[in-house]
Parts: sequence; C-alpha cells; structure tokens
Amino acid sequence: MIDIIVPLISLIALEVILGIDNIIFISILADKLEGPQRNKLRVWGIFLAMALRLMLLAFISWILKLDQRLFTLFDIDFSGKSLILIVGGLFLIYKSTKEIYHKTEIANNDSPAVGGKSSFKQLLSEIILLDLVFSIDSIITAVGMVQELWIMYTAVIVTVLIMLVASKPISDFIRKHPSFKILALCFLMMIGVALLAEGLQFEIPKGYIYFSMAFAFLVDIIQMKTVKPHA
Repeated sequence: MIDIIVPLISLIALEVILGIDNIIFISILADKLEGPQRNKLRVWGIFLAMALRLMLLAFISWILKLDQRLFTLFDIDFSGKSLILIVGGLFLIYKSTKEIYHKTEIANNDSPAVGGKSSFKQLLSEIILLDLVFSIDSIITAVGMVQELWIMYTAVIVTVLIMLVASKPISDFIRKHPSFKILALCFLMMIGVALLAEGLQFEIPKGYIYFSMAFAFLVDIIQMKTVKPHA
C-alpha cells in the first residue's frame, strides 16, 4: 500500500508545483476580461489543462518518443520535446514581457479592458498553447517517477481539482495587488527562460527558480505590511 501512496502523493505534489505556472498565467490573462468571462476563462483553462494531460497520457508511448534525438546543431541534441520547450519558452517570455510593458509603460492611458467573444477565444488559444507545453513536460517528468498509468491519471485529476479550488483566491489576490502582478509576470518570464534553457540542453534546477520567487514574494509581503500603516 505504501508503495502506491508515496509515489501518488509525490507525483501530486510535483504536479501542483508545476501547475502554479498554469494558474498564474491563466489568472493574468483572465484579468483582461470582465467578471463572468473572467471566471469562465479561468475554469476553461484549468479543465483544458486536465483534458490535455489525460489525452496525452493515452498516447504515452508517442509522448516518450518526443524525448528522442531528432537532429544535432552546434553540438546540441534537439528532440521533439526540446523544440516544444523552446517554442513555449519564447512564447512565455514574449507574453510576460509584453504584459510587464503594458502594466508599467502604458497603464496611464486608461485603456479599456479587453472584452468580447473574439478576445475570449484569443486568450483561450494562448492558454491552450501553454497548457500543451506544460502538459508534455509534466508527463515526461511523471514517467520518470512512476510506471503505473492509473497513478498518473489519478495524480492529474487530483491536481486539477486542487488548481480549480486555488485558482480563484490566487487570481483575486494578484488582481487586487498590482505589485504582485508584476512579480508574477517576472516569475513567468523566469519560467520561460528555464523552458528555453532546458530546450537547449542547459537545465536550470527549478528549485532555484521557485526559491528565488518565494523569497521575492516574502519580501513583497513584508514591504506591503510595512508600508500599509503609513498609507
């Protein structure tokens, strides 16, 4: 029994940590929409993440082949996975940089919030792209931890339920505190750099990234608590 519970809990914990990236990205994009549309995009984004993971698990043998070398360039071996990570990393860097620029440089223009069906579809397509990148990376990582397919399915479903519960509080917190939104965007930029580096066979330990961002988050909390009484 322990041989089942320990890998399952470990995999759920790993999936939750990796899922933080998804939640932050979805929350920031959802903030571009109005109330009902915002919640709809957030729920759709998370459930699509689950659907993609479950679907990709059904093609696990094909997913594992993505880790095989396709070609070599400048002494770097490129596989299907690395190409996907490079594209996803570049996209994440682009989106986070664009959002940081928007929040810091042109926020004073008082531009209206993005709305409408076309905007919802555009944002949803961006979420699907990042969901696909994170899903493939997550599944290949999971295969290295457990062998039983049902454990992977269970971990994915439990993780998505946790993400669904946690997403609204995280989304509300980021929306109410602009400084944390910038911090979250910087976090996504770092994740993008990490994905790009991993795609180029230079892996940055994710523990370093999460620790640095947790430290920055703590500093921001302390600053907020210190400044608030004098406001």
